[in-house]
Amino acid sequence: MTTRADTSPGTDGPSLPRTRAGQGPRRPPGRSPVRVRLTGVLLIVLAAMSALGCYFTFAAWLPSDIKDYRDYVAARPCPADARGKAAYDCLRTVSFTVENTVIKDGRNGRHEATLSGAPVGNGVTDFGGSEPVLETLKPGDRITGTVWRGLVMTISKAGAEQTTSDAPRDEPQITAAFGTFLGLLTAMSLVFGAVRLLSPRAHEPFTWRPYGRPLLIVMAVACIPVGFLFCLLDLPWWLVPALSVPAVAYTAWAFYRYRQQQAARGA
Repeated sequence: MTTRADTSPGTDGPSLPRTRAGQGPRRPPGRSPVRVRLTGVLLIVLAAMSALGCYFTFAAWLPSDIKDYRDYVAARPCPADARGKAAYDCLRTVSFTVENTVIKDGRNGRHEATLSGAPVGNGVTDFGGSEPVLETLKPGDRITGTVWRGLVMTISKAGAEQTTSDAPRDEPQITAAFGTFLGLLTAMSLVFGAVRLLSPRAHEPFTWRPYGRPLLIVMAVACIPVGFLFCLLDLPWWLVPALSVPAVAYTAWAFYRYRQQQAARGA
């Protein structure tokens, strides 16, 4: 007579699935080591791309922004006989005719004016907002503009002046915050990717949850808002990486230690 295994729930909880003789209960299959290693390769590629972005930010973008702002502040009005390089680097005051304006607020907003009639700087000029001059312009209006290195820096009408998006700004802290975030993302992606390549079957706790996601949030909070805050306070840009990197490093260590303690208690 054939007997069947009893699969009804007992007092100790639900029964285990039916198994063949001599075998233990079935376990859900884990991720394939090949897939884990593939994820590691992708993370290392991300680390390489972030490293290039970080290098470009600190080696080219940030120094260029700082130099342009200093050159712009040091520029003087063009003399009447300025020619060539001298006319390119000085502040040239010209008169424009407004051909058209576009004012569109919202997420994908546009604030621009099409200018013509001047010896330099004609074309579409972008602005960060519509106030105080752009919103008052109509086709055919004559306005005064300041041109530096071929680009319109400011426009003015009836005593009001507005700076364009092309004008250099003293905001290196924000650029440094972006570069610092890319540098931290490089380190995080490299560690998570290397662990998956070297130990595909035991790469915890270097996973998206519960370690990677909170660490990424901490990185973003420690960089971007700090950059804006230091810009408002007019603090040196190098303070952003000097403070953000140690803060994120300590938080990463604290997260790792906490996960290890939890694992030890559950063992």
